[in-house]
Amino acid sequence: MPKIVELLFDCDNTLVLSEELAFEACAELANEILAKHGKSARYTGPELMQDFVGQNFRGVVTGMETKYGFQLSDEEREGYVKQEEDRVIKTLKEKAQPCVGANEELEKLYQSKKYGMAVVSSSALRRVVASVEKVDQAKYFPKDHIFSAATSLPKPTTKPDPAIYLFACEQIGVKPSECIAVEDSKSGTLSAVRAGIHTIAYVGSYHDPSKAKEVADMLVSNGAKVVMNHWNEFEKCLAEIEAM
Repeated sequence: MPKIVELLFDCDNTLVLSEELAFEACAELANEILAKHGKSARYTGPELMQDFVGQNFRGVVTGMETKYGFQLSDEEREGYVKQEEDRVIKTLKEKAQPCVGANEELEKLYQSKKYGMAVVSSSALRRVVASVEKVDQAKYFPKDHIFSAATSLPKPTTKPDPAIYLFACEQIGVKPSECIAVEDSKSGTLSAVRAGIHTIAYVGSYHDPSKAKEVADMLVSNGAKVVMNHWNEFEKCLAEIEAM
């Protein structure tokens, strides 16, 4: 195996406990869209998260269009994406917290200077930056090493498309095989795996042990190499992959 030189972290519910907060704000706007188009379906935050976890709001809206049989213009869709971004950022700036143990592990990695570190997310760049700044993680990442599938690419996309991971590797100047990604969702894991990146499945944000086990098994079945139940297991997981 090539020497690992770069660590690539998903943001939402991997570094920052943000998914639940974000999906509560998303659900409100999603329901407004459904009502406007005469659809009776309504979402709670957890229901929307179950259907679209790991995707950005552009992916959520596109998925709803397909599922419920309506069509937005590109202008309407992008308008809703901007509205959602503003609502979610406001909520995150007020309430976001780091994933338990993440800051301590990032500090150790930063001090060791053994690896480069970057954030690779589906979410809009403004949202990602707001999240890592709120929880005091921004200092660990160069400003130009925070990547967004919704914002950084010439053509916006969302995970599980591997484009954002491939773009991040290209911009950083590393090969996918020289990287390890940490992901908590199926879409994120598939994105990293399809890019050729060794992937750690993080399930520490799932409070129910049975749900954590279910998600862990699913992520491994989709190509993750090892499972991390808590951030204090990161060094062990890293060593396991480097020894493969």
